[in-house]
Amino acid sequence: MKASEIKKGLVIEADGANVVVTEVQVQTASSRSGNTLYKVRGRNVVTRQKFQAAFKGDEFVQTVEFERRAVQFLYEDADGCTFMDRDTYEQYAFSIDAIEDERPYLTDGLEGVYVLVVDGMPVGIELPATVVQTIVECAPAMKGASAAARNKPATTHTGLVVLVPEYLASGESIKINTLTGDFMSRA
Repeated sequence: MKASEIKKGLVIEADGANVVVTEVQVQTASSRSGNTLYKVRGRNVVTRQKFQAAFKGDEFVQTVEFERRAVQFLYEDADGCTFMDRDTYEQYAFSIDAIEDERPYLTDGLEGVYVLVVDGMPVGIELPATVVQTIVECAPAMKGASAAARNKPATTHTGLVVLVPEYLASGESIKINTLTGDFMSRA
């Protein structure tokens, strides 16, 4: 596949190792003849070390076959996070470091989550496109604040900080985009 087709959640082969892509940044060239660069960040499947590389848009990258299994988030403890396969009831455990980017979006019983499995080994998780969380802390709501008004930081029950419109108050449920981490709407 071309580097321009790489997206978050894919497993690619880079530097002789399988890497789960966690972030892709596109850097366009300032001149006409310049190539667009795709900066890829990820984690090595086996060693869990961070990985960074830049690819030109027309460069080819080898993808790795993986299986997506529908799971439900069960709980988090001192050892990490545990998920259960919805078909086989098999449980998958991930250390907190292994899923540090996805962790703020996880709530007990969250469905729509997938575990990525390569060669029988779980390598990462894929979140649903949106999640619903409850605001536990933010500045007081302003009367008369319109939807187009300024934003304010709000902390959800998982510790995630999201910029929300000023009219929202503590205790309200909001929908959050898991790819960007942005507020989408009231839930």
